[in-house]
Amino acid sequence: MEQKVTIITETITLGQLLKLMNLIETGGAAKWFLQEYNVFVNGEKEDRRGRKLKDGDRIDIERIGTFIVTQVK
Repeated sequence: MEQKVTIITETITLGQLLKLMNLIETGGAAKWFLQEYNVFVNGEKEDRRGRKLKDGDRIDIERIGTFIVTQVK
């Protein structure tokens, strides 16, 4: 199931997105989360919490779901 995640800025980091989606409680938990779950951004495995995401990016998180970043224009 795909879920849209709406952002109001041009970009958002992967760590901020995980927090926005309530998958982690603090930004510091992003490093742990990325070690525990396979996360793919646009089909490529990603383990950097600082990865910049923009409108149209697709994030697949194993055992959790798929998220599409959409920017308010």
